[in-house]
Amino acid sequence: MGAEVVCVVGPTACGKTKMGVLLAKTLDGEVVSCDSMQIYRGMTIGTAAPTSGEMEGVPHHMIGIADPAEPYSVARYVREAAQCVDDVLARGKTPIIVGGTGLYLDALLAGRSFAAGQSGGAVRAQLTQRAAREGTAPLLAQLRAVDPESAQRLSPNDQKRIIRALEVYLETGKTLTQHNLDTQRVPPRYDAVFLGFAFADREDMKALIDRRVDQMAEQGLFDEVRALLRAGVPRDSTAFAAIGYKECLSYLDGQSTKEEALALIKLRSRQYAKRQLTWLRRNEQIHWFYWKKTRDFRSALAFSTEILSQRGVSYCLSGDNPHK
Repeated sequence: MGAEVVCVVGPTACGKTKMGVLLAKTLDGEVVSCDSMQIYRGMTIGTAAPTSGEMEGVPHHMIGIADPAEPYSVARYVREAAQCVDDVLARGKTPIIVGGTGLYLDALLAGRSFAAGQSGGAVRAQLTQRAAREGTAPLLAQLRAVDPESAQRLSPNDQKRIIRALEVYLETGKTLTQHNLDTQRVPPRYDAVFLGFAFADREDMKALIDRRVDQMAEQGLFDEVRALLRAGVPRDSTAFAAIGYKECLSYLDGQSTKEEALALIKLRSRQYAKRQLTWLRRNEQIHWFYWKKTRDFRSALAFSTEILSQRGVSYCLSGDNPHK
């Protein structure tokens, strides 16, 4: 097994930020964010990225490290986040990985490598041009001939992934299926203790999400989107695909009212929280703590330290720990 890390997971608005800080203080640790949108600069409000006050002096990594105008991939996240985690470990601290982007978390912990291929590479450009001329069907047929497993998994309309699978084969001579099988045989890079936080009653979670969206609007979410536009962030960027931002764009473009935009943000945030729970519940290693009507961080920290003690993770209580 690899070095041990602590993972704080759960759906949006479940208190991960606060729990990450409390655990970092308890474990003499540092937080490594695992959120696919908090990596962008200038997107603090809509992504609920922790403010300096919320960080409470605890070092946080992988927040605001990318320009929102640039694309960002899971491969790049794994590369950069692993450097942060390894640095924290090298300094004798405990990495607290906090976030709700399950794909990024799984890839980081596994130490997963990613098949060759570049978004601006010649092979991808040629395949993209061919798809524009001929459609996706001929590409899927070519993929089926060399990598039937990948072809079977992919929708005929999923042009992006069909091109990606062909690109891997044409650049490396190895199918994407074989690459994934080889990767799965590699032992995990990190040994993780998973602490999950969620509401016992889904209605309480939905109510909190709705309140948080209202707070984001009060804090200046629409102004944040205006600032990103003024800074030249393209409307079709990955950053603007984030929940909250695309709905604000609709309002700013006159396609919806502010009330309609906020209602849609709430709906999509609730739907996202449900998808996060579905993803996380596949992981039987997660120790779940369920909030009641309110989030009792004192009890949650006591629960967490008990789990960590059982796993042999050392920690020391300080005077500012809320459960002392």
